[in-house]
Amino acid sequence: MIIAFLIAIIGIIPIVLAISVVKIYRGSELAVPLLLYMLSISCWQLDIAVLYLKGTFSEELILWLFKIFRAGPTFMIPLVFYLSYAAIKKHSTNLKNNLFYRFLIIIFNRKVLILLSIWSLFVYIVNMTDLGIRGLQEIQIINSNTYFYFPEYGPLKSLYSYHTSSFIMFLGFSYIISRNLQNKYLKDFLATFSFCSFLLFVSGLLNFIPGTGALYSSLGVIIFSVIIIFAFLKMNTAMVVNYNRLIERQKKLDYTGNLTASLVHEVKNSLVIIMGYSKLFSELPSIPQQGKKMVDMIHKAARQIDNLTYNYTKFIKHESIDYRMADLNEIVEQSIELSAEITKGNAVGVSFERKYKTLKAYINETYIKQVFVNLIKNSTEAMPNERTLRTIKITTNIDMDKIIINVIDTGKGIPIENWESIFDPFTSNKEEGLGLGLPFVKKIIFEHRGDIKVVDSNPNGTHIQILLPQYSFSDF
Repeated sequence: MIIAFLIAIIGIIPIVLAISVVKIYRGSELAVPLLLYMLSISCWQLDIAVLYLKGTFSEELILWLFKIFRAGPTFMIPLVFYLSYAAIKKHSTNLKNNLFYRFLIIIFNRKVLILLSIWSLFVYIVNMTDLGIRGLQEIQIINSNTYFYFPEYGPLKSLYSYHTSSFIMFLGFSYIISRNLQNKYLKDFLATFSFCSFLLFVSGLLNFIPGTGALYSSLGVIIFSVIIIFAFLKMNTAMVVNYNRLIERQKKLDYTGNLTASLVHEVKNSLVIIMGYSKLFSELPSIPQQGKKMVDMIHKAARQIDNLTYNYTKFIKHESIDYRMADLNEIVEQSIELSAEITKGNAVGVSFERKYKTLKAYINETYIKQVFVNLIKNSTEAMPNERTLRTIKITTNIDMDKIIINVIDTGKGIPIENWESIFDPFTSNKEEGLGLGLPFVKKIIFEHRGDIKVVDSNPNGTHIQILLPQYSFSDF
């Protein structure tokens, strides 16, 4: 009775831990399966605990409870599968091997999840019958006076064994996927979680040996819980520190927003002079043709800044952005033209693969144009001086209701741990950089109900992908 009580108490630890995880990751798709997984571990411990209730309850009741609580280890398999499925579908991953990624997509989908759940239910039902577990037998633990019940398996015992062994395979996939998550906090926690689950499984295998007793899995649960608690505390502490940093950055942004309002006014005054004199200069009869092109570029750049200041002023006053249907092809080409002076000065070639005649999108032209200007400028500045291949390639594609824009450069790359933080305000690797360019880009893309992320990056270059909703059909 005392042993059963201790095992049951140990089984409570995973549930307490799971509730804490859910509180922090309440909005994550992984929170609920993590909670259910921990709950299944607790059921597993109760499944073991009832075997030590000899003399407290009847053998028939103990057998019935053992079969009921067998749901814990049985349904751990589809839960581990769902963890991997949710990580691939709901969280940004960096799986560089595209072939392997396609293989994972084929395996980890909703249909396979449903089939695996039905299969697990079938295995559980079989174990409820004499085909799975016929009864209980009294066993003495080696070198001990302790007796406990051990299940007497039926002819379909191997069915449960094969089902349980698949746990290792799905756990391996879960670990691989967790190591490729872009969220570094969740990445470290899930990797530790997968490794500890493997150790828990190994300790649980000893329960199948009658003479060793059924306490080894409890020892595994203790080790599992201690390591996971430390991993959880580490993750929680890192998130709190990061949250405090974001608060400080937000304070700076608030101050910057107030400062921008006054700077915009001064910029507009200077723009009036620049645009006025550039127009007068272009009308001079003696100006050479090349000079006229230069003046025209000055006028276009000044008009882009004028549009930006107008949009900034309107956004500050009304917190809204004006949208209209426009051709993204033209926006990209105009952005390349506006950035020509920067790219040519750094000997960087920019190419745009115009796949569609028109690429319609519901956007604010000025803001989206500035997004591409910022991305081209960043890519240009990321080119090492010694790099011989100095190119920026922009391509477009359509997938269902999404427009996909790829910006691929041959720069020095971004470390994987910085793939998310580069979009945070005041984060810059440049000595004189303010770290506001990419945050501006991400904010504008989000305002357009889209997304931007680093798909791949290494010392040979970076691949950034923009997703925008498509509200109108484009012409092929």
